[in-house]
Amino acid sequence: MAMSKLYLNKPSIKFGQHLQKNLATSTSSFSKQNVKVLVVGGGAGGAATAHNFSRLLGEGQVTVIEPSTTHFYQPLWTLVGGGIKPLAESAKPMETVLPKNATWVQDTVTSFHPEENTVTTKQGQEIGYEYMVVAMGMVNRYEWVDGLEEALDTPDSGVGSNYSHLYAEKTFQELKNFQGGNALFTLPNTPIKCAGAPQKIMYLAEEMFRDRKLEGNVKFFTSLPVLFSVKKYEDVLWDIVKKRDISVSLRHNLVEVRKDAKEAVFENLDTNEKVSLPYNFLHVTPPMSTPESLLQNKDLTDQQGFLDVDSYTLQHRNFSNIFGLGDCINLPPANKTAAAVSVQTGVVKSNLKSVMADSPITSSYNGYSSCPLITSSKTCVLAEFDYFKSPPQPLETFPFNQAKERRLMYHLKADLMPLLYWHGLVKGYWAGPRMLRKLFHAGAD
Repeated sequence: MAMSKLYLNKPSIKFGQHLQKNLATSTSSFSKQNVKVLVVGGGAGGAATAHNFSRLLGEGQVTVIEPSTTHFYQPLWTLVGGGIKPLAESAKPMETVLPKNATWVQDTVTSFHPEENTVTTKQGQEIGYEYMVVAMGMVNRYEWVDGLEEALDTPDSGVGSNYSHLYAEKTFQELKNFQGGNALFTLPNTPIKCAGAPQKIMYLAEEMFRDRKLEGNVKFFTSLPVLFSVKKYEDVLWDIVKKRDISVSLRHNLVEVRKDAKEAVFENLDTNEKVSLPYNFLHVTPPMSTPESLLQNKDLTDQQGFLDVDSYTLQHRNFSNIFGLGDCINLPPANKTAAAVSVQTGVVKSNLKSVMADSPITSSYNGYSSCPLITSSKTCVLAEFDYFKSPPQPLETFPFNQAKERRLMYHLKADLMPLLYWHGLVKGYWAGPRMLRKLFHAGAD
């Protein structure tokens, strides 16, 4: 990777300063209120849903509960960790992302009461609703790996993680410090968002080591029994790791980081045997779960703590006035991507409108998801698939074989997709590539 392309001296964004200075004017405070549509979460799915129903219902009919003052385009963090994009490009003030004619409550839901159609917030507010859309996403559980938080919070520890804005820049700093030895990359034994991202930074790091003529032993430890869940793309990735001499250990889960000794401890999930390995660089994908208020609510969730919705209609299985979308719902991990959210926003929009009109639900989520698998600073394999089929099958948009490393797909990921996200998805205007796919493949669903 040419060093001139990297943001070597870019300062971190100051989250308490210029990005947040005017956000307090967007918040609303009250002790008790009833609203028509309550959206819990201001991420991609929540923002898109808020825009869709604010346009439909008018001013003051939609309330969004979201504690963060900054909205992040998280898919960009792979490129931040790889030194290709600055962190500031991934961030916008929340007030510019949420619709102006909706009410933004800058607070956190601490408990749900679906039988009473109310939620309670951290600040003690009780908010009633006619309809609710839950789009809370997932939270990182760095604390579930012994010693990991301390290692991440220690400069020059050799440990980074692209799954948080707090650590993505640290990933690149630690990669710059790397002078050779073991470079380890992990994927945990929990559902995670964007399950391809743990590999993307690995390919960027390996390329960086090669360009710097360093002797790096790149090793991938994944809890999964496969390298990728869709065989067409998995075959390509196996070719890549073999060609680039990357070691892959399946069914291995990171359980401890020993910062002082620079050792990572993995558990073999088939034998329960633990093995420790020295590292010079360690990129950790943390375990993840839904937020605590959802995780602990047995009325709304399945056994793993995910919102229990119908996989096709995205309507809650027990409460007909509740819908969900995004990472917090009980769909397979491969469907926890921004691409999946884009299609789900259209389904929720259509079906919730039908419920409001007391009409039959007609829209159905088709299982679409996508993962732009960055394999270098100039190539990408654009994996698109239908995860509802067994086994999962490709569902490609373009009229050529997408299971190839292409420069065009890299620029689609690095340059076009951020624009599509900010100006299309979070505004409720982009509901996935179905029409493009139909254009390129006549008769395709």
